[in-house]
Amino acid sequence: MNEYIQSMIDWIEENLKDEFSLDNLASYMGYSPYYCSFKFHQATGISMRRYILLRRLYLSTKDLANNRKILDIAFDYSYSSQEAYSRAFKTVFGVSPREFQLNKMPVQSFAKLIVYQREDGCRMNISREAEVEQLKKKNKELFDEDVLNILNGQVMYEEFKHKKLMGDSDYAPFNEAMCVNATTRSIFDQEFIQTRAAGHHDSEENYRKMVIKPLNSLFEKNYNYIVLWFGEDMFCQMNLLTMLAYLEQSQYKGKVFFNSFREDEFKVSQTELTLGSYYSVYEEVLVHHMKPTNEVLPVMFQAIELFLDMQTENNAVIRYISKNKHLPAPELLKRLFEVFPTVGYGDSQYLELINKIK
Repeated sequence: MNEYIQSMIDWIEENLKDEFSLDNLASYMGYSPYYCSFKFHQATGISMRRYILLRRLYLSTKDLANNRKILDIAFDYSYSSQEAYSRAFKTVFGVSPREFQLNKMPVQSFAKLIVYQREDGCRMNISREAEVEQLKKKNKELFDEDVLNILNGQVMYEEFKHKKLMGDSDYAPFNEAMCVNATTRSIFDQEFIQTRAAGHHDSEENYRKMVIKPLNSLFEKNYNYIVLWFGEDMFCQMNLLTMLAYLEQSQYKGKVFFNSFREDEFKVSQTELTLGSYYSVYEEVLVHHMKPTNEVLPVMFQAIELFLDMQTENNAVIRYISKNKHLPAPELLKRLFEVFPTVGYGDSQYLELINKIK
């Protein structure tokens, strides 16, 4: 069945810039339109039309970055007008195409879905050392001693520190999953530690050892630059939001850079950030589960939309697990990672959901 779904995806991708016709796809596949639509949604957790919308808009960001005319881009992707394209773009990314074109902001990738890996298929694997070397050519001051690199998770931290990828600068991991469980208004204080530890079903002592102690450099030293290395999925973006909120809470006065990347394709997009409204966004989103009133980067906007959707009882992940709960947990985990790359959950978050539903 996965090979059949992949054939549908391949057909959609080949015809992405044309007016979509479910009848034409069904004719190509040799099944009814309803059957094709149903099976696609069942296997991918997303409707065909939603998939096409997100793929077109994501690919259009590359055209915008190359300064193509917005009207030409709109017609290229089968929009009836520039206004229709702009409305769809802002709904998904939180900014207009023109704003994006002027500021070249990072967005959450929406790559072609791979539910069946053919023998000739391959994934791009860019060397982290080579990518960091490109960053060094652009911004050498971020490799000095007065720089702290905060990395999303222990594995990434150990690799960066062991290889000294960022030269003489310091390194610290943020070992959290802020996209799950309750949090508090004040970040990293006693109440925060108690609340987060309880949510993870862990002791305060272990939480301090795993999360707080590795961040001692952030708490104890003064840095002119802080570089935040976080992926573009929802998991990483909620961690990033927490870290930015803490920098505002602690009244950090230095420069902040955000290095965004996709886990399966380490190609870094570097953006200098201006602190000022992230704490209020943190409070609205992570504490109260509300939409933010302030504008954020497109990649964070997308992650927040996904985070808020994940708080609902019948979100796409829950529906997918419910429909496939007959599968062994290892197989279901594998599929969840493939189908929902923008969520970014790890084994423990997915297994908790699987066990709850089963």
